[in-house]
Amino acid sequence: MQMSLTPMVKNLLILNIGVFLIMVFTKVDLIDIFGLRYLEATDFRPYQLFTHMFIHSGWGHLFSNMFGLFMFGPLLEKMWGSKRFLAFYMICGLGAALIYSGVEYFEMEKLNRLKLSFISSPSPESYIKFSRDALGNDDLSYPQLLNLFEKNPDNKEIIDLAKNRVISVYNKISNIPSVGASGALFGILLAFGMLFPNTELMMLFIPIPIKAKYFVAMYGIFELYSGVQRNPGDHVGHFAHLGGMLFAFLIVKYWERERNRFY
Repeated sequence: MQMSLTPMVKNLLILNIGVFLIMVFTKVDLIDIFGLRYLEATDFRPYQLFTHMFIHSGWGHLFSNMFGLFMFGPLLEKMWGSKRFLAFYMICGLGAALIYSGVEYFEMEKLNRLKLSFISSPSPESYIKFSRDALGNDDLSYPQLLNLFEKNPDNKEIIDLAKNRVISVYNKISNIPSVGASGALFGILLAFGMLFPNTELMMLFIPIPIKAKYFVAMYGIFELYSGVQRNPGDHVGHFAHLGGMLFAFLIVKYWERERNRFY
């Protein structure tokens, strides 16, 4: 697949890479300011629904998203034009943020109910239930506190420690920011698969050509499976990726219908 950099893709690459370099060299934590927070978090701001997609958490995160934009964006921009491509990119990014925020809201409501249930009736069992839902098996301090709690379930000091930990974990999780252009990128990926389904792609680590439609389908199934599984140790926004793909599908279908009306 022959590639040539188009104006809007170039501008988006410069913007994303430039913002990341500002963070690296100035040490300013833009993630804390512009990352997307849980809708009911104290640090949530509406502008984060847009700004989060121009912030990346590390070199690997930045490279994977920008490489995808570089690979698949130019052909779409040539087909649609720069303004329409930018509109598509932003709508997919915003759509991904909305879907992700909606799913996160229901997950945090469930976690909040577990938190309140433990606080009102503290027991080792309810502590385990909250901790597993919130942290999976990654919490290194969990076994020590649980061991003390199970041996002394009526000890007020240990109960207070457990309550403070539950509240602290809940507050920490509810304020974790989400960043990255992945929602917009997955929208681009789906649009590419819809519009150029038989284009053969070469996988980076598996040197076997695969048609775009199959590549996109596999990615979508993987993201759906990973999102439904919801491993507490998995911090990837799978539903944000699916949200970007969903909005991309709707936009492409809408534009196809509009085009057909005039021909």
